[in-house]
Order: sequence, then structure tokens, then C-alpha cells
Amino acid sequence: METLVVVVLLTFLAITAIGIIVLRDLLGAVILLGLYSFIAAGAFVVLDAVDVAFTEAAVGSGISTILFLGALSFTKHEQKKRGHDSFVALLFVVVTGALLIYGTLDMPHFGRIDSPAQTHPDLAVRFIEQSGSEVGPPNIVTSVLASYRGYDTLGETLVVFAAGIAVLSLLGLKRRRPEDDMPEDTPDHLPGDPLSGNANENQTHY
Repeated sequence: METLVVVVLLTFLAITAIGIIVLRDLLGAVILLGLYSFIAAGAFVVLDAVDVAFTEAAVGSGISTILFLGALSFTKHEQKKRGHDSFVALLFVVVTGALLIYGTLDMPHFGRIDSPAQTHPDLAVRFIEQSGSEVGPPNIVTSVLASYRGYDTLGETLVVFAAGIAVLSLLGLKRRRPEDDMPEDTPDHLPGDPLSGNANENQTHY
């Protein structure tokens, strides 16, 4: 039953990803992105990765959706018409995807008895029995993320922080107007400018 639920959720993920790619309405794409993260969080819960599910739901469905909606306020809701697709970009995506799939072939299947988590039970026993005295927090997941995997968590935090600062910087940029590029000593209206009050006089003299 659990396998069936995972397969159904992964199928929904694939359908949602295709919808995000083909959809031209940016607002609808943002909504589908939030739905994609929500479905992924559900799949993580089924796979007993509750801590990852919380992160995916908070960052993917929550913060990322809010940032995308904020970015939409600076642009149009309709995607620009694309020209010819780049074959090099498509090739790069296919090669990268193939490498990622190839990298997962050595991973043990979920629930396999010969997986490292099952063949090295002493590590899990130590976390359960000694994490409270070695680290302090009663929650074992918190102890693992904050202490035993502290450097890994620090790196993830820095990546998220840098991404947040970059997004806030982009949203906070002031739009440059054409007038800002003109020299300071340039008059407001050039001779012959239709917006100038003496445009008709210039045309009469010439």
C-alpha cells in the first residue's frame, strides 16, 4: 500500500512538472510550483522523512511561493513568446538528468535490509541512546541536524540565506528611467521635441 501511494504521488509530481513547463500564465505556474512542493512534502512523509517534508513545505510551498508572487508584481503575468528553442540547452538538460539518474543507481532501494542504515545499526543506537547527553535537545532529529551534521546544516543555511538575499536585492532594485542616463546639463526638451513648448517656433525658423 505504501509503495502504491508513493507511485501515485510521484505520478502527480511528473504531471505537475509538465504543467509548469507548458503553462504560459506565470501566476498559474507559481501556483503549480507551490502544489509541486506540497506533493513532494507528502511523498517525504510517506517515506518517513518528516524533517525533510517540513522543510519542503515551509520553503517550497511557503516562502518560495511568496517570493514568486512578489516578483510577479514587477512583471507581466503572461510569459513572452519564445523563439526557437536552443538545442545546446536541451542537450545540457538531458545530459545533466542522465548523470543524476546514473548517480542514483548505486543507492540502495528503500527498505532494503542490506542498506547502510541497516548494516550499521550501532550508529543509530548511539543517536537514540546518547544524543540527549552528548548534545542536549531531547529531539533526536534536532540533535543530528544541529550537531552531528552541523557543518552540512550550516552549508544548507548559507545557501538559503544567500538565495534569500539575492531575491530581496532583485526585488528592491529601482527601475532605471531613460532620463537617468542623460547628462545632468542636458535640457529637459531638445529643439524640435514635440513635448517642448517652442517646437513650433523651431520649425518656423527652419
